[in-house]
Amino acid sequence: MRHRKAGLKLNRTASHRNAMFRNMVTSLLKHDRIRTTGARAMEVRRWADHLITLAKRGDLHARRQALSIVREKDVVHKLFEQADERFGAVSGGYTRVIKLGKRPGDAASMSMVELIALEGTKKKKKAKKKKTKSEGKQKKEAVEKKAPAAAKADEKEKASAKTKDEATDKKEVAEVEAKTKKPTVKGAAAKTSDEPSKEKPESAKAKTESAKAKAEPTEGDTKKEKPAKKAKAAPKKPAATAEKKDAPDAATKKSAAKKPPKDEK
Repeated sequence: MRHRKAGLKLNRTASHRNAMFRNMVTSLLKHDRIRTTGARAMEVRRWADHLITLAKRGDLHARRQALSIVREKDVVHKLFEQADERFGAVSGGYTRVIKLGKRPGDAASMSMVELIALEGTKKKKKAKKKKTKSEGKQKKEAVEKKAPAAAKADEKEKASAKTKDEATDKKEVAEVEAKTKKPTVKGAAAKTSDEPSKEKPESAKAKTESAKAKAEPTEGDTKKEKPAKKAKAAPKKPAATAEKKDAPDAATKKSAAKKPPKDEK
């Protein structure tokens, strides 16, 4: 009975088996993944998990134990530097096995073993601090001071946003009304009442122009009237000449009336 005898023999001697798994683990830690048969992959996973737990422990004894298994010092130093960051938040299950199918030739089932990338999952120990009364009061006062200022800023932003929204809504409503507006009966009546009023001044102007035209004679009328005036004035001229002729007779009479006294002397 095989009690307390874990691991696979794989039809090899102990020395051959240990040398093979040491080489495989070194390659796995160096390149993060290797391709091998299914049975070997399941066994290499046990060796890799053991080395990662040693690296997470991180002391000198753990480093020496890892150096006794891994064949390259650089791989061990790299593992111990990155183990806490990559695997700090996980306790086990650092590798995965992916089946790839059967190998041509002997039809052996092939698998790929790779390390799980868990970067940035380092555990952070939070130190609990006891809050004093003074610190609590100071924090409350700071929050109370910041609250009114923040509330005012929010109110201003909301008010500005509302005004902008209202302005845009009004513009949109006005545009829609302007597009969809139809002339009503009152509007048509008002337009008809306005049209005569516009025509009235024009008719008044026309009347005034026609009155002026009647009052002012045209060139043809003036030509016709001029001879008539001359014909009327012609018979008056002899009368005027007759008066002029009579005027010297009156002057001679006056002079004759004055002369007799001189003759008497």
